[in-house]
Amino acid sequence: MIELKTPREIEEMKPAGRFVGGILKELKENTKVGTNLLEIDEFVHKKIVDRKGAESCYVDYAPDFGTGPFAHYICTSVNDAVLHGVPYDYSLKDGDLVSLDLAISVDGWVADSAVSFVVGNDSDPEDLRIIKCTEEALAAAIDVAKPGNRLGDISNTIGDIAREYGYPINLEFGGHGVGHIMHGDPHVPNDGRAHHGYKLREGLVIAIEPWFLKTTDEIFQDPKDGWTLRASDGSRGAHSEHTIAITENGPIIFTDRSSL
Repeated sequence: MIELKTPREIEEMKPAGRFVGGILKELKENTKVGTNLLEIDEFVHKKIVDRKGAESCYVDYAPDFGTGPFAHYICTSVNDAVLHGVPYDYSLKDGDLVSLDLAISVDGWVADSAVSFVVGNDSDPEDLRIIKCTEEALAAAIDVAKPGNRLGDISNTIGDIAREYGYPINLEFGGHGVGHIMHGDPHVPNDGRAHHGYKLREGLVIAIEPWFLKTTDEIFQDPKDGWTLRASDGSRGAHSEHTIAITENGPIIFTDRSSL
């Protein structure tokens, strides 16, 4: 069931967005060559512990697309891993492409966001290109998230940009409704038909999350942890995500990091 938020509820959701956005901004600025993925996880853990009213959306999360409880505080996907990456004892190397995905509840309201970046100085231009594609697709999709448009307009906008860049599109995982729970209706696929689907209304809160792999749309679940989704051909991927609210005055980006 799709739930619409009142103006008051939208205001109540903003602190969660600022909290998640702020953590991701700090992590992007401070994650370097040699940073261990478990250090990133512990950094987020401490932030949650220190913030009154904050709770992890990942610890003990056990949906049907994972194997058992997730048991960590952030998703850390590196190189050919693009979604649901489980933190493990790995120190980042020069040129690694990192995607961090974070969802936290603050005072009962959830915010969900993701960012991708390359650590060190040995950046592959193709890595930077796919990151840019996800960021452009996210920004363009947010621009069309207005009352009266359709859910298909958001999906089609994302898909068109992926095609312009030449990247395949996977429709198994995409954006979703956000509220008191992390994953709710509606599903927001990363491709679709413009002018079709659910009519966007004021008060709709969704996470929009373009993610692409360079040369395939096929993924597999890493049997080592039962969660991490990797490219079937070993190619690298990127992931960008914001939680937004649709309002009469345009979309509000709860997890915006640019002004923090």
